Amino acid sequence: MSWPRRNLTVLVTGAGAPGIRGTLFALHRNPERTIVRTVGVDAKPDVVGRYLVDVFEIVPAPESPEYIPRLLEICRQHGVELIVPQTTREIAVLSIHREALRAQGLPVMVSGPEPIRRANSKWELLRLFQELGLPCPAYELATNEAELWEMARALGYPERPVVVKPPVSNGMRGLRILKERAWDVRRFLAEKPDGSEVTLEELVSILRRGEEWPGLLVCEYLPGPEYSVDVFLGSGTQVAIPRLRRAIRSGISFENIIEHREDVEEYSIAAGRALGLEYAVGFQYKLDHQGIPKILESNPRIQGTMVASLFAGVNVIWASVEELLGAPPRELRVDLANQAVFYRFWGGLGIHGEHISEI
Repeated sequence: MSWPRRNLTVLVTGAGAPGIRGTLFALHRNPERTIVRTVGVDAKPDVVGRYLVDVFEIVPAPESPEYIPRLLEICRQHGVELIVPQTTREIAVLSIHREALRAQGLPVMVSGPEPIRRANSKWELLRLFQELGLPCPAYELATNEAELWEMARALGYPERPVVVKPPVSNGMRGLRILKERAWDVRRFLAEKPDGSEVTLEELVSILRRGEEWPGLLVCEYLPGPEYSVDVFLGSGTQVAIPRLRRAIRSGISFENIIEHREDVEEYSIAAGRALGLEYAVGFQYKLDHQGIPKILESNPRIQGTMVASLFAGVNVIWASVEELLGAPPRELRVDLANQAVFYRFWGGLGIHGEHISEI
């Protein structure tokens, strides 16, 4: 496939994902000035992305046997040349079918099935960091109520907070911070509840309502700032760009400052290569009491705020497009001469008939 391309048609999945606007921005603001036509798909009909793409189509849920056939039908209908997935549910399915899709002329921006499976497992990711000699929080896997109590106490509960989360989850689902006095009257009246802090007794009472006890990671609580690292892993080049997540709401970054941190840059590239990940991926870290960054999780896909890397001189998403289409490797140089900051804000679309107003 010749390069650079004058025109390109890209299918973007997860048109209702929080990062859809940023992904489209990165595709359109590419250094080759390629004119990108976007086809967006989602399982829900009324998602904001349908008004931001050139063409919108509805697809079944990724777990449906009709998902891949419907995707192929849409790609043929609209002349799609590559697929850019955004959501965790979709990458798990698309990774399994990526070689079959490529054989039909549809490369997919996703790693292989085994790297995706391992990267999505917080349990396996922690074990990998241990094997590589990279910093990770103290952790254990609790398979029953007795182990949960024992492991929480071993990590200092109730004197110290402890983190509990499922081995496989995303978007803060299932995450809880165990605190002996999670809420008092002052906090009750002054703060908006986010549901993340509970006592161990309250958590146990919830878990007892289930039919079976879920396996849970019991981890050291990390009190410091949090970093998200946008990573590009190509066959001929690589780059990692850390962002200080200064404000986070429901797992989404609202204030980001791009910083040079050699430690998390090296950790992310080493772990990404060890996992066998490709293209645009992400890692998240939090600092412990001594200021040491320790791994939280991996996102083996485009991260919701990955567009921020563009303002530090590297379009991670477009670099992945180039890699996918066989373009020659280009030098990727992070520009921190002027501090790059990315703010997210609440906006919206007003729709009245065929008229769309952006606010």
